[in-house]
Amino acid sequence: MSETAERVVSTIQHPAHVHFFRNAIGELEDRGYDVHVFAREKDLVRDLLEAYGIEYRTLAAEPGNLYELAKVQAKYEYEVIRRTRELEPAALMAIAEPSITHASRVSGGRSVLFTDTEHATVQNLLAFPFSDVICTPDSFRDDLGSNHVRYSGYHELAYLHPDRFSPDPTVLDRIGADADETLVVLRLVSWTAAHDVGKDGLQDVEPLVERLEAAGCRVVISAEAALPPSLADREVSVPPHRIHDLLSHADLLIGESGTMTIESALLGTPAMFVSPFSAGVLTELEDRYGLVFSRSETETPADLSRLATAIVAADPAIWQRRRRAILEEKIDTTAFIVHAVEQVIDA
Repeated sequence: MSETAERVVSTIQHPAHVHFFRNAIGELEDRGYDVHVFAREKDLVRDLLEAYGIEYRTLAAEPGNLYELAKVQAKYEYEVIRRTRELEPAALMAIAEPSITHASRVSGGRSVLFTDTEHATVQNLLAFPFSDVICTPDSFRDDLGSNHVRYSGYHELAYLHPDRFSPDPTVLDRIGADADETLVVLRLVSWTAAHDVGKDGLQDVEPLVERLEAAGCRVVISAEAALPPSLADREVSVPPHRIHDLLSHADLLIGESGTMTIESALLGTPAMFVSPFSAGVLTELEDRYGLVFSRSETETPADLSRLATAIVAADPAIWQRRRRAILEEKIDTTAFIVHAVEQVIDA
């Protein structure tokens, strides 16, 4: 790297992007890079950026529905391109985001795109042809061509690798849970992303919760949308940056979120993924490591609760052994992010 500080632009469009890039942003800054973060308002993005002390600029509001998404995205892309042209960064990094690859073409910088989601077809179609480097886990199913770089890891190991994360048990005190309770976290998404059109997840949440509680489980819910009144008192009351502490101390996750499913598995907490979607990462965690259990969104509460009670009745040592197998074979993804950015700058 030259003695003059090189600029790096990072964009954030989802809470998971904050987690993915936060350690890399800090390491790049420690190495002397001038990192600029642009965000689009989405769920808890602002809260997370501020919780981790990351300076950022919000360029667009969150769309109210799928019909507003294209308009908001167009405004966001315009602002990214305009500001990036002014900054003239050496490198631009993002997760599966078209605007960063388009901005690289007018700013002179080189784009490093990270993705692990094969079914984000519209985003991928718009972004991949303009990317300088596309980085994916080695479990990614598709071949993206000569600029495709695979690594032995997962996005979530950028912040949940043991070198990056130590769970805090005081999160149980915060929700009034005892360490010996059987704790089930239920994760519900809003189904408003571009690739969610016409899709949905869990059909009968209230009967499922009733069955789990009748089996002796304590159920807490993390939801992107408002819960029905009958379930409102189960909504989890922890800051967004503490959700991984909660997952680490849970006995099971049942969720519609692929990201949180992967996070749970990497923390050694088995996860039931209830969704019409799949991905290479999720398949690997299920077939190779046995920490994910995929189920159709059409399955009944009775079927889901039977599997859930069988999982929580198993010896917890099983899940920890399976987690250790993952960590023996996978890398610290933050180290890979930093290396990938420096590689394109030095190229």
